[in-house]
Amino acid sequence: MLAAKIVLARAAGALSRTAGRGATSLPGKLLMRLEPSAIGRLARRLPEGSAVISATNGKTTTAAMVAAILERSGTRLVHNRAGANMAGGVASALLAAARRDGIDGDAGLFEVDEFWLDRVVAELRPRALLLANLFRDQLDRYGELELIADRWAATVAAAPATRLVLNADDPLVADLGRERAGGGGVTYFGVQDDAVALAGMAHAADSKHCRRCGAPYVYDAVLLGHLGRYHCPSCGSRRPAADVFATAVVLEGTRSARFELHVGGQRAPVALGLPGLYNVYNAVGAAALAHALGVGTSDIVAGLEAAQAAFGRAETVRVGGRELAILLVKNPAGANEVLRTLALDEGEHDLLAVLNDRIADGRDVSWVWDADFEHLAGRLRRVTCSGTRAAELALRLKYAGVAPERLHVVPALEAGLDDALAAGEGRLVALPTYTAMLALRELLVARGAAEGSFA
Repeated sequence: MLAAKIVLARAAGALSRTAGRGATSLPGKLLMRLEPSAIGRLARRLPEGSAVISATNGKTTTAAMVAAILERSGTRLVHNRAGANMAGGVASALLAAARRDGIDGDAGLFEVDEFWLDRVVAELRPRALLLANLFRDQLDRYGELELIADRWAATVAAAPATRLVLNADDPLVADLGRERAGGGGVTYFGVQDDAVALAGMAHAADSKHCRRCGAPYVYDAVLLGHLGRYHCPSCGSRRPAADVFATAVVLEGTRSARFELHVGGQRAPVALGLPGLYNVYNAVGAAALAHALGVGTSDIVAGLEAAQAAFGRAETVRVGGRELAILLVKNPAGANEVLRTLALDEGEHDLLAVLNDRIADGRDVSWVWDADFEHLAGRLRRVTCSGTRAAELALRLKYAGVAPERLHVVPALEAGLDDALAAGEGRLVALPTYTAMLALRELLVARGAAEGSFA
């Protein structure tokens, strides 16, 4: 009986929290072991169904934006806010909301790890599925992009009733909608502003070849990594027209951005309290998903402007008398956009750069050699390198052109944080990888500088 299994799983979560080990995914994992179809059975209790978001970069931030939009109208969401995005985390979110014969929520909103997408979507049967981007990430765990793209294609093919919300600017993602008859059931989004285009394709860019014929794409504009306006000169495949898009983009350093949103035949200015072109993409994707779910333009804009940084993603706190900005970096494309955004701020920067090689980061950290630290090297006043691979990060920065006397290697994170804080005044920017970001936030929570993120 499902009710009894829910009680057991909740009890296990309570014991885990009492023991100080947290319980973000454990209750859900246990529930799935007791009841393999638990996700599907609980999701079917949601009267308004669910929506799923997946991407290599930006899942948590995009989901937070969508939540801000949907909750404005009073929608009660079942949402894995803590970012636990594998099946156990989704099951835990549903478990927490489950009641004896129902569920405490109107709709589900779930960010899902790109490699778990096929299994979770098959259970959830969502109303809408937002696929925002595919970048090279954790090759030792996931393999090349084409492997994930093939899995996503199978997921899409097996969910014909699910509306797709796809990034028109990412060729791998946009291609997933081409099999839908007449384009029905697909909403495309993107950025249409050549003023923020790059001078050319970065050497670390992914997805340069057509999935249909294998010929190299020709890019008329490169916006972020391999995202942009492209066409295949061999088979004629090209970027599809976007239904929801941004124009007149203004990037305001590491604090904010502005753009004009085009959605549902309307246009409206958006003042986004998050920085960088990557967050403009997150916002337009969130707007496209909300539009596909029937939300009006005014609520979409108000929700986007009210959205706050997800923990560790452009989050700013005060600690030790200094402002500390936390900008997650975890692969070449994401790191390059963070560096591009930092370069918009005037003056020199103090950095706390933290490189870990734990399982959730990926053991292979060779990606740091594809991140373009050279663009910022001459404007780094001081860098503290911490983490399990602190020395390798310092070596990468030295080769990028950072003077050795400006580099300080302090592997232990807490000691590294103290070293960076004590070495100057003004703003300090932290660039941590995923597990480093979680550990840094734990330190900041313990010091009263940040609020806790997890249940």
